[in-house]
Amino acid sequence: MSLSYSEAAGKLMVALDYSSAEQAKTLIRELEGIPCYMKVGMQLFYAAGADFVKELKASGYKVFLDLKLHDIPNTVKGGANSITRLGVDMFNVHAAGGKSMMAFAMEGVLEALDNHSAARPLLIGVTQLTSTDQETMNREIGIPGSVESAVLSYASLTKEAGLDGVVASPLEVPAIKAHCGKDFITVTPGIRPAGSSRGDQSRTLTPAEAVRSGTDYMVIGRPITGAAVPREAAEQIIGEMMEA
Repeated sequence: MSLSYSEAAGKLMVALDYSSAEQAKTLIRELEGIPCYMKVGMQLFYAAGADFVKELKASGYKVFLDLKLHDIPNTVKGGANSITRLGVDMFNVHAAGGKSMMAFAMEGVLEALDNHSAARPLLIGVTQLTSTDQETMNREIGIPGSVESAVLSYASLTKEAGLDGVVASPLEVPAIKAHCGKDFITVTPGIRPAGSSRGDQSRTLTPAEAVRSGTDYMVIGRPITGAAVPREAAEQIIGEMMEA
């Protein structure tokens, strides 16, 4: 069954990888009316802070806060509590932090909900970055075996910890869905429209291929933010998803 425009746009997470709120707002104005997620990562959050996230929410956008929390369990719990009170729709932790750390993160989320009126955000675990190839994972990070086996191991751990899903390459989505269930959410960076450069990504698919793989959300930055006309680039990507 093909996707409607709103369904396809709802799968798109535009990565606001900018060093200032002003730069991000320029892009947001160009994309006005497209019902996509906005992803706020380290670069923008450390520059613009929580107030920028609140502005996005006040403007009606869903927000994925991509800070990849990774610390001792109690520290991550506190961070998750603060992020939940900020009102984001999704955020992530590093699955490499372990089951206890991820479970503490969810505790932080639930405690925030007990004390505030915020809606529960989706909490997901980062498996392996899409810039990581097998040689890097084996030789530099020190994890043996294939990338897919490592991703599935982290995905299983994330599900056991009670989280909602994972960040992973679109190449691993079918295996994750088969292993963890179709309702286990997958968020996939490493999406490159047909004919665009892979950049520093090692494990990529096109938007249409990602839709066919079964992914729930796809994070796309430079193909939109670096385009001569970002709105046209975003609309083309949504069109590719609809055609899939």
